[in-house]
Amino acid sequence: MQIFSKMLSITALVASLAVGMTSNAVAAPKTDFKVAWSIYVGWMPWGYASDNGIVKKWADKYGLTIEVTQFNDYVESMNQYTAGAFDAVTLTNMDGLSIPAAGGVDTTAVIVGDFSNGNDAVILKDKASLADVKGQNVNLVEFSVSHYLLARALESLKLSEKDVKVINTSDADMVSAYKTKDVSAVVTWNPLVATILEDPTAKKVFDSSQIPGEIIDLMVANTDVLKDNPNFGKALAGIWYETAALMTADTDEGKAAREAMGSASGTDLKGFEAQLAATKLFDKPADAVAFTASPSLPKTMDLVRNFLFEKGLLGSGAASADVIGIEMPDGKVLGDSGNVKLRFTDTYMKAAADGSL
Repeated sequence: MQIFSKMLSITALVASLAVGMTSNAVAAPKTDFKVAWSIYVGWMPWGYASDNGIVKKWADKYGLTIEVTQFNDYVESMNQYTAGAFDAVTLTNMDGLSIPAAGGVDTTAVIVGDFSNGNDAVILKDKASLADVKGQNVNLVEFSVSHYLLARALESLKLSEKDVKVINTSDADMVSAYKTKDVSAVVTWNPLVATILEDPTAKKVFDSSQIPGEIIDLMVANTDVLKDNPNFGKALAGIWYETAALMTADTDEGKAAREAMGSASGTDLKGFEAQLAATKLFDKPADAVAFTASPSLPKTMDLVRNFLFEKGLLGSGAASADVIGIEMPDGKVLGDSGNVKLRFTDTYMKAAADGSL
């Protein structure tokens, strides 16, 4: 009888384990998501969408919960995403490669939202020529797009970083730093640029309109999270294009949205619209698809990865800029195809373009 009971117990245990394994194998996909964003003209739609029910509308459509959190420190938002605390984050093409991708987090660009067309700038105090930057201390967020912009500006003068001294400064401290007597040169982005330029001593001597299409603003998500539940990517696309269309609309509602976004970013309607004018915003999904699929994107990412390699930002011991693979929408890979960590896809933008969201 004891033997029979033991056999029954073993059979029950095996059955229980089998059921457990089966339930794990068919576990429901994740439905609760966290999105991080920081203040920038091209990212203000995310905060507005969260505050005005657009995030909830699209989350509800796909049976999801999406929590959107604003960060005052841009770098910290990316660090939190890289650490796994968030499923998606707003960042630039360069920072996506240097922080999460170089940190081993497989990351997909869900939305190519815009490129900076004057929003990022080199500013000198009481000097009106870019050539005057030579020999100066330059305050910027080290290894960010500001650092990249400085490098490209110096290249235009046939100078290099050896001709200046970079002072790492948080974006949260940039405006106050400029006001100190020791700071004579800064590189930063809007709305900080606009605020600093209010000072009569501030002179813009180079900006991103001189390297169009190179500083690209994205909404990225963890690739494994997207694979687990592609509806998250669809919801993000729906949120973005509904809000971007509203933001650019020549209507009372559009004006009210721009005014609200301007206020949230520390400026007014006029200031926000000036920043928008310095941004190539992809409010129409077909335009974003065309830009993402264009031959210019691989060329830009080649420039970016070589800059990051020179700065030692592609991982310790990286032998070349090829160490990390960057996948384009057509499946072609820059760098190591066995170590793809940054992916550009037009899947979700195409779904928005053809109305299949």
